[in-house]
Order: sequence, then structure tokens, then C-alpha cells
Amino acid sequence: MVFERLSTARLGRWGTAAVALALSGLLGGCATEPKDPTAGWSVNKIYSEARDEAASGTYDKAVGLFEKLEGRAAGTPLAQQAQLEKAHAHYRAGESVQAVATLDRFIRLHPASPALDYALYLKGLANFKDNLGLFGRLARKDLSESDQKAAKESFETFKELLARFPDSKYAPDTRARMGYIVNSLAQSEVNVARYYLSRGAHVAAINRAQTAINEFRDVPALEEAMFILYRSYDALGMKDLRDDTLRVLRRSYPQSAYLGQGGPVSQKKPWWLLW
Repeated sequence: MVFERLSTARLGRWGTAAVALALSGLLGGCATEPKDPTAGWSVNKIYSEARDEAASGTYDKAVGLFEKLEGRAAGTPLAQQAQLEKAHAHYRAGESVQAVATLDRFIRLHPASPALDYALYLKGLANFKDNLGLFGRLARKDLSESDQKAAKESFETFKELLARFPDSKYAPDTRARMGYIVNSLAQSEVNVARYYLSRGAHVAAINRAQTAINEFRDVPALEEAMFILYRSYDALGMKDLRDDTLRVLRRSYPQSAYLGQGGPVSQKKPWWLLW
């Protein structure tokens, strides 16, 4: 009985101390909680400040302000504008995943928006890699699998834009970017085929060169793909396929730098291959 009373007393003291400590922490947290500097701002002021932050390159602050604007102007055209500009801020900050997620949400929520063509265009840009083409080839930087996935997603988004809005003001640039993506994807396959050829992996080189030829049309990389096929068939002693490939190469690219003076295929690199 004595033990029970003593234990109860101790529990009472510990309980009181715990409650006091909890209240102290709660009050301390309230005291240090930061105030929202935009609490008294109008939606127009938030929008103006957000755009200023984006223009100055402080995209993280711009995104935060656009998010506040989305909430305060919910259900209005200004909220839709905030979504689009938030996506653009993510894109400019190099945050492609966040940009695409924001745009997917916009497209889902506002399928009849007059800015839908812009949303699709910006989504395509978010997945578009500026180093897919000439400079990537010169540096011998092949597309990784993730880059290829993003490039193909970009292409499909641009394709949807042209199908739904063929007269959009973004259509000309979209068509140019689609061509750029196709050329880059084809060149990526050829770069891999060239690598296999240089290592003597002729079957693998044939497979990658044929992938480029079968999947793409009218792109510059196919000239080299044909040359790689020729070299690989020749190395494997597959004379009939080698000769067929040579005939196609001569017919398709009569001025090819890979061809000799009307004779066998030149083993020299064309002048425009720097490596």
C-alpha cells in the first residue's frame, strides 16, 4: 500500500513536469513560427512579385509565390496562369520532372483552356535536351537510355501539339524540334554501332546499324549506318550482304565521303568526322 501511494505521487510529479515541458515546447514553437510576408497582399501583388522573382532568376522564390497565388486565386484565370508560370519557372531552373508534373496537372484540369497549346509546347520543351544534336555528336556523347526516353516523350508531346493545334504559333518551332530529336536519336544508334565496329563486335554493330535504318527515314545518320553495315558484313565474310549494302549505299548516297573513286568503299574517315 505504501509502495502504491509513493508510485502515484511520483507519477503525479512526472506527469505535471511532462505537461509543463510540452506546453513550453508548444509555446516556443508558436513564438518562432515565421509569419507569411504575403498575408496582406492582393493576388495582383503576389503575381507581380512572382514574375519579378522569375525574371531575376530566383526561381525557387517564384515557384513559392505562384503556388500561393494558385491557392488564393483558385477558380480564376489567374490561378491557371499561375500554374503555367510555375511550370515555366521549374523548367528554367532545370527541374524538368516538376515542370512536367505541373503541366500534366494543368492539362488534366483545364482541357479546354485557350493556353493548352502552350502547355503542350512547354511540356515538350521540359523533356527536350538541347545537347542531343550537333554538339553531342562532336563530343561523342551518346544518348543514355534515360535521355532517349525523355527525347521520345518530348517527340510524342510535340506530335500531339501539332495534331491538335496545327495552326498554333508554336507549330513551326515544334516541327523543327521534332526533326532535331529524330536526327539525334538516329545518330545515337549509329554512334553505338560505330563503337561496336571499332571493338570488332560486328554482329552487335550490324544490329544497331539496322535499328537506325529500320526505325528512321531521311536522316543524315543513315549514310554512316550503311557504311557500318558494309564494313561489318565484309569483316564477317558475308559477301552477298556486303555487296548488296554497297549497291544501296552507292545508289542512295552517290556523293558519299565513304565511297572511293568509283571503286571499293573508302577506309578513310570523311573530312567532317573529327574523331
